[in-house]
Amino acid sequence: MKQAFNSRLLAWALLAVLVGAWEATVRQAGISALVLPAPSVVAKTLWTSLATGYLWPHIGATLAEMLLGLALGGAAGLAMGVALAESAVLDRVLKPYVIVSQVVPKLALAPLFVLWFGFGMAPTVVMTALICFFPLMENTLTSLRQVDPNRLQLFRMLGASRGQTLLRLKLPAGLPGILAGLRVALVLALVGAVVGEFIGASRGLGAVIIAAQGMMDTPLMFAALTAIAAIGLLGYQATLMLERRLLRPYADHS
Repeated sequence: MKQAFNSRLLAWALLAVLVGAWEATVRQAGISALVLPAPSVVAKTLWTSLATGYLWPHIGATLAEMLLGLALGGAAGLAMGVALAESAVLDRVLKPYVIVSQVVPKLALAPLFVLWFGFGMAPTVVMTALICFFPLMENTLTSLRQVDPNRLQLFRMLGASRGQTLLRLKLPAGLPGILAGLRVALVLALVGAVVGEFIGASRGLGAVIIAAQGMMDTPLMFAALTAIAAIGLLGYQATLMLERRLLRPYADHS
């Protein structure tokens, strides 16, 4: 506990040093806020945007797109990972197509998504789902295939069915790897939501960044980036808490 507290204290101290150096550099060099706003200016802009209610609808839109995309892409990735791990035939047939779907740049597909699904939330959710699909699928596939062979042989000797082996051995044993994939997927989901908003969205933090760029309002751009960073950090911490909660029974059992 003390070590964790000291680590957090050091992290906050490092943040204070970096922000202080940034503030001092901007003030001493006389850099225009158009080029690089000071942290105090960014903080004031962020506070004003939140206090007036300007940012909240955009934050809500980005969160909705991120969570919907994560839910769709995560569920599809988990199901595909389980299917490929359980069937060598499906692995050989479908794996090349899955890989091809991931190597194609999603930003290049964004105009097509807008053409197919129209403007608004739908194309952004689809892009987000595609981006966070692969890490969860790959982690699930790898985790299920790395189950202890001795334990797998024991289940077979006891006459367990494939479904029982999957639910009672493979998934619990692969849970740490699957949850690690969920952490990566969540971060990528936020990136996908913001990037998707760059293309034709009227709401969301990505749309705020594009609008601020057009108005040459650099402090607002940094304020939106700060909000994105805060969402990412909070989401990552939430996945860590979920991971600790889900893995606690296995830790206590061991």
